[in-house]
Amino acid sequence: MKEKILVFDTTLRDGEQSPGAALNVQEKVEIARQLEKLGVDVIEAGFPASSPLQFEAVQRVGSESSAIVAALARAVQSDITAAWKALSLAQKPRIHTFIGTSDIHIAGKFGSDRYGVTLKEKRQTILKMAVDAVSFAKTFTPDIEFSAEDAGRTDQGYLAEIIEAVIGAGATTVNIPDTTGYTWPSEFGKKIADLHNCVQNIGDAIISVHCHNDLGLAVANTLSAIEHGARQVECSMNGIGERAGNASLEEIVMALKVRSDLHNFYTGIVTEELYNTSRMVSTFTGIIIQPNKAIIGDNAFSHESGIHQDGMLKNRHTYEVMTPESVGVPQTNIVLGRHSGKHGLQSRLHALGYDLQDTELETVYKRFVDIADKKKEVYDDDLRVLMGDERSKPRNAYELDYLHINSGTASIPTATVRIRHNAQVFEESATGDGPVDACFRAIERALGLESLVNSYSVRSTTAGRQALGEALVRIRDNNSFFNGRGISTDIIEASAKAYLQALGMRQHHFENNTPETIDSEV
Repeated sequence: MKEKILVFDTTLRDGEQSPGAALNVQEKVEIARQLEKLGVDVIEAGFPASSPLQFEAVQRVGSESSAIVAALARAVQSDITAAWKALSLAQKPRIHTFIGTSDIHIAGKFGSDRYGVTLKEKRQTILKMAVDAVSFAKTFTPDIEFSAEDAGRTDQGYLAEIIEAVIGAGATTVNIPDTTGYTWPSEFGKKIADLHNCVQNIGDAIISVHCHNDLGLAVANTLSAIEHGARQVECSMNGIGERAGNASLEEIVMALKVRSDLHNFYTGIVTEELYNTSRMVSTFTGIIIQPNKAIIGDNAFSHESGIHQDGMLKNRHTYEVMTPESVGVPQTNIVLGRHSGKHGLQSRLHALGYDLQDTELETVYKRFVDIADKKKEVYDDDLRVLMGDERSKPRNAYELDYLHINSGTASIPTATVRIRHNAQVFEESATGDGPVDACFRAIERALGLESLVNSYSVRSTTAGRQALGEALVRIRDNNSFFNGRGISTDIIEASAKAYLQALGMRQHHFENNTPETIDSEV
């Protein structure tokens, strides 16, 4: 009999903690719908106590999803109460509470003498806080997950003690995170095996693992943990997350599927939806997938070497251990044009994972027609970029009303912009080192704003002269990053829209007082 490995997706929580990858509520809901279609078992929707927007996102995802929806909370009653309030309408709510357990975390986060003077005293305080948190969470819902933050560097005897205690208090899932991506696969596997041997009530809970990728070992550590008793894996689409990211959902799932000859495990993931899910997450976060990314990168099924091409023509299994179809990579792109109707557009967007209400369809269709008039043929990737641009707009966004560029080899680049915002109109001109620089300077003068542009890139979404250009701009404000995305057949216009969106995201962020000031990493 094969055993099921539960897939706990943290794209909307830990994945969103990638610098500049903040998702708005509607984007989270859209991704959650696609994750449900993908077949994940648990969706970690956010950290409600950290901000009103996080609270709203968890509430929306929980009320609309039939999957288990988890909300993160520190091991304090206020966080747990906030998590439950956000989850109160969820069909299958889970409270996920955590506390640091390694000596490094205890010394850093619980250094005050009120937690104890000696390390032994502090450890006992942490243990009691963990048990109290699980017991309190249990009064709201029976599905409780506990995470021992930085378990990878936690003393094994103490880790076993705290895990046994929280299971006794009612935790139904215990998570063993390699928070800093520090452990070696054999080391991490042994840690899981030792818990099975040392924790008397371990059979009363599911062992979960949450591995980070600081040394590039997140997937390897996760697979090692499965071999040694873990039955839930915590991962994200495209491997996004804090620092170097999390274990990639698509890599774990396909490794288990392709090498099923080595084990008796399976997941409930509909692998044919991996590609659509990956592209949706990339579009909404603005984090471009590297071409050589395993499973879903553009080069994953490309063969340039003559020897490889010859082998593929004779037998595709010569150089492919899985087929593009098995992960949902399209063999042909459906092409829409100016004569395509709303029904055709809606049907294609639904196939790509986007569900639109009638009023929203009207708006998207108008933009689709504008694009189709300019470039004649609209491909799947164009539609994904269009949806990402539409859904990523902050409320009360800055709108580019007019743009004029004067540039040439013998002239100083000059830009004039007119911007609308909350019924106000701003207009200015500026010169710069090039047309994009002039455009950005004109926007800054018009709005009276300045920013540090951390990165700027332009790419075409499809091939050909009429390709839709996508501009991505990341700006920095102290330790916060904000992404902007703009699309147009004119790359200067796309750049201006992207910069305005990034500025709008920053403005919206500070107006709503939503900085992630609470440490939420596990």
